[in-house]
Amino acid sequence: MPEAAAVCGDAGGVAAGLAVEGRAMLGALLCDGLRADDLELTLLLDGAEDRPLPPGVDHDRVTVIRVPEGDERRSLAEAAAGADWTLIVAPETDGCLADRVALARAAGGRVAAAGGAFITLAADKQATALALAGAGVAVPAGCLLPAGKRLPDAFRRPAVAKALDRCGGDGLVVVPHGADLPPAPLPRRVEAFVAGVPVGVSCLCGPAEMIALPPVRQRFSTGISPRYLGGDLQLGQLLGDRAMALARRAIRGLESPVRRAGGWVGVDMILGDREDGCDDRVLEINPRMTTSFVGLSTLGTASLLRAMLAIAAGDPFIWPGASTGADGAFAVGNGALDGSTPR
Repeated sequence: MPEAAAVCGDAGGVAAGLAVEGRAMLGALLCDGLRADDLELTLLLDGAEDRPLPPGVDHDRVTVIRVPEGDERRSLAEAAAGADWTLIVAPETDGCLADRVALARAAGGRVAAAGGAFITLAADKQATALALAGAGVAVPAGCLLPAGKRLPDAFRRPAVAKALDRCGGDGLVVVPHGADLPPAPLPRRVEAFVAGVPVGVSCLCGPAEMIALPPVRQRFSTGISPRYLGGDLQLGQLLGDRAMALARRAIRGLESPVRRAGGWVGVDMILGDREDGCDDRVLEINPRMTTSFVGLSTLGTASLLRAMLAIAAGDPFIWPGASTGADGAFAVGNGALDGSTPR
C-alpha cells in the first residue's frame, strides 16, 4: 500500500507576502512528493482558493479537499486521522503552527514536525536566544523590550527589533545610527545588528539522526523593514561547512529530553569574516517548513519530502543531492518563482 501524506496549507490571517511564500512551498511540495512512487498526497485547500495545481502535477495521485470557511479545524483533524503522515505548512504567528500540529496529533495523526515544547520555544525569538546562549551557541547581544517602552539611548545602533512570534520579516525593523524606535503595543526582542553573510540551513530531524542540507545564502531587500527575496546555493565549501555545523549545534542547543526537534527545522544565521567562526551568530530557529524547500527540492531527482518522512520515522535514508547548474538561485515574490524551481 502506498503511504499517504496529508499536506495542510494555512495562510489565513497572515500578511500577503506570507501567503505567497506558503503557495510557493505548497507547489514545490506537491511536485517533489510525486517523485516518490510510494506516496499518495491529500491536499487540504481553502475553498475560496481558485488557483489550479502546478503544471505537471499528476492529478490521479493528488486528492484535493476543498475546505469551506470555518471548517478548517475539523477537516484537518479528519484528514490527519486517516493519513500515514501529516505535514503542516503554517507560520508561528499567534501560535498558528503549534495549534495545528497539536490538533492533528490529538486526532491521532502522525505529524512530521517537532514536539510541541520545541515548537513553542523556537516560536519565541527572545526565549530562543536565551536558550541558545545558555547552551553556548553565539547569538547577537540583545534584550526584551517591554510593550510601550522606547529603545534606550544607550542601546547600540544599528539595531534590529523583532516581533517575538512572527516570521517572514513580519514585525522586523532595522534601527539605523541616530534613529529612535517608537514604542509598540507588544513586547519585542531588540538585538545588535550583526554584519556578515545571511545564511539559512535546513535540517531533516528525527529520533535517530539529523541531516543538514546545503546552506542557502539569503537575499533581503534594503531599508528599515527588509523582506526576504530568495537565495542561492553557492556559498562555498568552507562557509558551507561552518554553517551546517552551527545549525546542528543550534538545534541540539534547543533540544532537551522534553523538547525534541523533528521534521523540517530551519536555522537562520549570520556568518562573520573570521575563518574560525567566532563572529558567526544564530539569529533564530524556524520549527517548520521554510521557503528553502523551494530551491533545495530542485537539487536532485529523488524526493526530498520522502527523505524527510523517512528520517522523521527514524528510518535510515540518504537523499542523493546534485549540483544546481549556474548559480542555483531561486526567488520568492509576486506569487512566482524563477526557472530553477520545479514549476
